[in-house]
This record gives sequence, structure tokens and C-alpha cells, in this order.
Amino acid sequence: MSRSHGLAGEFGAQAWAAAARTPRYYPDAVTLVPGADPVALAARIDTAAPGASVKDSFADVDLTEAGFQVLFEARWIHRPASAPAPASDLGWDVAGDPDTLRAWALAWDDGDGNAGLFRPELLDDPDTFVLAGQSADGRVVTGAVASRGEQVVGISNVFALDGGPDAAWPVVLAAVNRLFPTLPVVGYEQGDNLAAAIRHGFEPIGPLRIWLHGR
Repeated sequence: MSRSHGLAGEFGAQAWAAAARTPRYYPDAVTLVPGADPVALAARIDTAAPGASVKDSFADVDLTEAGFQVLFEARWIHRPASAPAPASDLGWDVAGDPDTLRAWALAWDDGDGNAGLFRPELLDDPDTFVLAGQSADGRVVTGAVASRGEQVVGISNVFALDGGPDAAWPVVLAAVNRLFPTLPVVGYEQGDNLAAAIRHGFEPIGPLRIWLHGR
């Protein structure tokens, strides 16, 4: 997402971080190991611009002295590759052109004014798959973003215009099982969305925490 907005991030020994503010809803830093140094972490990102955030992947970094507050806590989730996908009545496709991506983004955004986050440049990333669940008349009504790694596929931005995540997961998992049949599925959720993910075969495997600067 950051690259699609022309922003570069850098992997370090303890965290990935971007020196310039990342797009809304996307972290400025992500810890990669337990016990990351909070001072060094905060020094790598732009805390002068409003909205800086950190994904504390192990929920073990205290960033309060750097001016951060906890935005929310969640759980990492995991679903084995061998788990069968639930049945769905909806078709799906991978967004492959700007018009389809725009339709997906408008459905995901549902009128909040943030559809512009998803730029056409995102389609250039060979490991990013925007999954669009479609109604019989071709409208995008549900979906998610799949990010392929070497050992897992990460799922984010799960949504459904009607029925919430319980309506979305059957479509998303059908797509993932077709596209990446040998890869486990991972992500993170909280609250009711976490409960829905568990109903669809995910297991919580650890905590994480999102910190927001100057809340």
C-alpha cells in the first residue's frame, strides 16, 4: 500500500518502518521481533505529522513515553491450508484493472470517503490480490485483500455490504483456496470480527496492539 502511494519503507533488525507518513489506516512501523526498542522505533517514523501509528506485532512494546496511546488490541489468526472453504452463492474475481479496483474500493469504503486509498498502482504488485465478491448483477458486494508471502497468505480489509464478516468469509476463503491451495491463511481481528473468523475455521494464535500517536 505504501509503495502504491510513492512511499518507501525499510526493513530493520527489529521493525519495518517508513520515514514519511503512510496512508490512512496503514502503520508507519511494524515490529518484527519481540521486545523491540521503543525509542529506536519511534525515531524511525514521522511523529510530527498527525496520525502516526505502530503495529506492535507481539503486544509487548510500551510507546507511551513517545506520545502514543493504544488504539486497539486484537489477535493474530491462523487457518490451515487443508481446511475446506465454506460454500458461497456469490462469484468472485481478482481486480485486474483500475475500474474494477475502483468499484471494489467504493464498496469497501461504503461512503466514508476513503476509497482513494486504493490506487491503480496497487495492481502492479504481483503479490497483492484484491478479491472482489460479486452479486448476480455484477456488483461488488464483498471482498478482501490477499497478500502472498513465501509461507502464508495474509488477509486484510474483509468486508461485506450486507451480513458482515460471516457473509464475507465464505467468498474470501473460496478465492484463497483456489488461488493459494498450499498456503495457510493469516490475519488479525478483534471483537465480533474475531468471533466471525473463528466460526470460519481460524484459530487465535497471539496478541497484537495498534498504537496511535497524539490521540
